Amino acid sequence: MAEITANAVKALRERTGAGMMECKRALTEAQGDETKAIEVLRKLGVATAEKKAGRVAAEGAVGSYIHMGGKVGVLVEVNCETDFVARGEDFQTFVKDIAMHIAAMDPQYLSKDEVPVDALAKEREIELERLKNDPKMASKPADVLNNIVEGRLAKFYESTVLLDQPFVKDQTQTVGELVKVLTGKTGEKISVRRFARYKMGEGIEKKSGDFASEVAEMVKK
Repeated sequence: MAEITANAVKALRERTGAGMMECKRALTEAQGDETKAIEVLRKLGVATAEKKAGRVAAEGAVGSYIHMGGKVGVLVEVNCETDFVARGEDFQTFVKDIAMHIAAMDPQYLSKDEVPVDALAKEREIELERLKNDPKMASKPADVLNNIVEGRLAKFYESTVLLDQPFVKDQTQTVGELVKVLTGKTGEKISVRRFARYKMGEGIEKKSGDFASEVAEMVKK
């Protein structure tokens, strides 16, 4: 019988949102085959995140989080399918955790689809120049360099895209994976729809005067 590793269980859980023990039992029955394990879970009636992707989630809650004595504030809308789930403890905790995560990690986009084409192009340009300026990399073929650049974009997504960021309270899971887990736990489609993060003074140009010059002018008077 194939050995069922912790990584295999974790991967199946991330794909389906089913519980850890359910995933382990399904993998054991499927002799380690992930595709067959998913079929086992579906036959058992275990809700999967993939099956619910097309459903409409119009209920939910708007959560908020204020940090640093009012210096940083977040609003986030998380959707589900019914008001019953929206009022549940698991859902409410999730909304609060996501708002706190946004305050701490400052994502710029919700998903990869929202990243502007020009922003990705600029990031590719920067990474390619870094490689060309690296003596160990500069002589490599263009296609190799381009493949390395695409690999490094994963780090860009991790730092700027909410669903791809490691969750601030558990770095072993991304926010997107947490959404799938909650989907499996509640039996409903869960989605983070939008968010806004505010930082006190952000975007305001602060005047930085030359203190020494100001003193000199005062002395002249």
